Amino acid sequence: MPVYQWRKSSYSGDGSNCVCLAVAADGTVRLRDSKVPGTVTACSPVAFGRFLGALVDGQFECGVDRVGS
Repeated sequence: MPVYQWRKSSYSGDGSNCVCLAVAADGTVRLRDSKVPGTVTACSPVAFGRFLGALVDGQFECGVDRVGS
């Protein structure tokens, strides 16, 4: 199993409730929940960029302030 360099947002505080991100050697973006680190979701850089764009545009209702506001 590959070893990834996982990163988390500085907004995560103590790190017990966050999403971690890693980029694989092939460029694939890997995401995992810090509470369940054995479960990893993978997507292309293009798909991840589209997701981030939709998040910043406010296309999701998640009960928190918009990113960047």
